Amino acid sequence: MSRRPEGERVRVVSREACVAQVRAWQAEGRTVVFTNGVFDLLHVGHLRYLQAARAEGDHLVVAVNTDDTVRAAKGPDRPVHPADDRAELLAGLTAVDLVTLFDEPTPAALIAAVQPDVLVKGADWPLDQIVGRDTVWARGGRVVRVPTEVGHSTTGIIGKIRQ
Repeated sequence: MSRRPEGERVRVVSREACVAQVRAWQAEGRTVVFTNGVFDLLHVGHLRYLQAARAEGDHLVVAVNTDDTVRAAKGPDRPVHPADDRAELLAGLTAVDLVTLFDEPTPAALIAAVQPDVLVKGADWPLDQIVGRDTVWARGGRVVRVPTEVGHSTTGIIGKIRQ
């Protein structure tokens, strides 16, 4: 795994800034990995997943669902933390180089704009349901399914708290 240069800041950026940074990295011959998710209650399963994703390339871009998209997918009680907080927490992890938000039901348009070299999702996602796989494959990229950590989930944490 490559190391971030001393003093280089991890950033939460707009879609446009994300695309520009990815193009710059790719122009330097670096491999850009992309993943997305809610990352609501950050836990060790998330950390291990992001570390595994980062190991697939030189830079990891994480796209975070906005609050409206989380509510639409998971119900009115979610997310627990607002999108800006979730993004800032992720940006503080050493495995993560860049964070951006997306407000669409899926990250398809963002993946099409970013054009990552590697797309990573959890192994709980069947390959034929991974949004953006065709975009990545069309440019000769890879789709990687990372094993999920059994016993580590935001839903499980919320259930435990409610007990």
